[in-house]
Amino acid sequence: MLIVRSLLFNVAFYANLILWLIILVPGLVMPRRVFMELVKAWGKTSLWLLRVIAGTRVVITGREKIPPGGALVAAKHQSFLETFALVTILDDPTYILKRELMWIPFFGWHLAKARCVPVDRKAGSLALVQMTARAKDEAQHGRQIIIFPEGTRRPPGAPPAYKYGVAHLYQNLGFPCIPVGMNSGLYWPRRQFIRRPGTVRIEVQDPIAPGLPREEFFKLVQERIETASNRLLEEGRKELGLGSATASDASLSKVS
Repeated sequence: MLIVRSLLFNVAFYANLILWLIILVPGLVMPRRVFMELVKAWGKTSLWLLRVIAGTRVVITGREKIPPGGALVAAKHQSFLETFALVTILDDPTYILKRELMWIPFFGWHLAKARCVPVDRKAGSLALVQMTARAKDEAQHGRQIIIFPEGTRRPPGAPPAYKYGVAHLYQNLGFPCIPVGMNSGLYWPRRQFIRRPGTVRIEVQDPIAPGLPREEFFKLVQERIETASNRLLEEGRKELGLGSATASDASLSKVS
């Protein structure tokens, strides 16, 4: 039954994605804020399909901690789920993402309309300069800049691998940073089509005010994200009956 529901969800999810890519084409000539509301609608329909077909609810707590205006949102990245779930709770979000995604027909056009911030990973230190300039401009217009500090999806329980890009942004933007922890990888494992029923928990942490020294911030943001994510992972393991962290991580790693 798990395989059947997962298969049905994946078909519905990607069909829904294609449908919204088409619906959003006229949005390319609309004001960007109108376009972003349509993007949020896609995110909400995707969460609805996940709940109805796969039996996977997504509960997001701590929304009241999100300050108005520009901010840096530093989130754990365990699955594709958070890439569309986070946009539904933010006023005017955009993403830091790899430049290659901008080249995908239709999808890349929509990323450009959303004024996402591309990163050329081959450009070295110049990439940081360009990324920071673009992100600062967006934040100064009241937008929330979403970054996954580890740069890629990490399996549940994997050792943290944070990159200094998040500290560089924090230091140069001058806006608060909002850490976000989650346990999404237990229910939407990376590189798998399985979608486990249960409750995904995404938790917004207290904002980190601007002005901290770079190293102090880098340590603090990791501590906030990892502490919350580890606690939520334990809750998820209990719900799924996966047992101890060591046993469940070993089990998950075999199929990730």
